[in-house]
Amino acid sequence: MNEALPKILIVDDTRANLVAMRRLLVDAGAELVEAASGNEALALCLDHQFALILLDVNMPDMDGFEVATLLGEAEQLRDTPIIFVTAAYADDLNRLKGYRSGAVDYIAKPVNDTILQSKVRVFLDLYNARMQLQQALGELSRRNRQLQEEIAERERIEAQVRHQATHDMLTGLPNRALFHDRLHGAMQRAPRRDNGFALALLDIDGFKAVNDNYGHPAGDALLQSIAARLRSHVRANDTVARLGGDEFALILEDIVEVPALLERCQHLCDMLALPYPLDSRQGDFVARISASIGIALWSGDAQSDEQLIQAADRALYQAKNAGKNRCVLTIDAPDTPT
Repeated sequence: MNEALPKILIVDDTRANLVAMRRLLVDAGAELVEAASGNEALALCLDHQFALILLDVNMPDMDGFEVATLLGEAEQLRDTPIIFVTAAYADDLNRLKGYRSGAVDYIAKPVNDTILQSKVRVFLDLYNARMQLQQALGELSRRNRQLQEEIAERERIEAQVRHQATHDMLTGLPNRALFHDRLHGAMQRAPRRDNGFALALLDIDGFKAVNDNYGHPAGDALLQSIAARLRSHVRANDTVARLGGDEFALILEDIVEVPALLERCQHLCDMLALPYPLDSRQGDFVARISASIGIALWSGDAQSDEQLIQAADRALYQAKNAGKNRCVLTIDAPDTPT
C-alpha cells in the first residue's frame, strides 16, 4: 500500500528536526523520506518522484538555496514544489532569494504544527489532483489510440466489403456492377475528350474442355491466369472486368485510330493463346485455349450503354462464328428515334 502513497522528502542536517517533522507528518497520508544533507537529497530526487520537498535552508557544504537551484535545473525535477523550512523566514532578502531559487513557500522555525500540516495537506491535494489528471489524460490518450485503431479497422473492413461488392472474388477483377459503373463513366468523359473509347467483349475458346477434363479447380486457376495476363497487358486507364464464367469485358479508352485498336486487340488474342502451365488432380498439364473478341466503338451521346454492349456482343458472335481466336470490330450507327 505504501508504494501507492505520495512521497515527501524532508531535508535537514539536524537529526532532532527530522524526528520532529516525521512525528508531525506521520498521519499526513504520505510516505516520508529523509535526507541529512543537500547531496543526499539530490541523490534521492534522482531515484524517487516526490510530491513535496521540505528543505532546510541552513545546512553545511550545500545550503537549501543551492539544492533548490540544482533541482530547478533538472527538467524532470523542476516542477517538484519546495517549501523552505528556516529560522530566517522573517528576512525579506532571504525570502526573495528562496523564491528565486525555486521555493514555492516558507515555513518558519520553530515549526508550528498546524501551519506545517495545513500546508503539506494543500500540496498533497494538488499533487493527487495532478496525478489524477495525468492518469485521466493517459487513459484518454489510450482510448484515443484504441479508437483510432478501431476506426482504421472498421475502414479496412468497409473497404474490403466495398471491394468484394464490386470485384470478382476469384480473379480480383471488377465485376459486372463495377463494369457498368466504369462504362457510364467512360461515356460521360468521352464528350469532353478528343478521343473516344471502345468496348471489347471477350469469350474464352476451349475453357469448357479444361473444366471437364481437369476439374473446376484447374478451371479456376486458368481463369486467374487469364485475368493476370489481361491485367498486365492493358493501360492504367483501361478497365478489365469479369462478367461471369469465361466472359470478360474491356473498356479501352483514348482510341485514336481503328487500325491501332485492332492491333491492340489482336495482340491480346495472341497473348491469351500462349500455353498455360497448370496443375490438377491428375498432375501437371498445359492448357491451350484462345479468345474471341468482339469490339464496338462508342458512337456518341445518342448511343446508350445497352446499345453499345449489344453492338460488341454481335461482333463477338461474328468472331466465334468465323472460327474463333480472332477479333471482329463492328461500327453501328445509333438507333434513330422515331
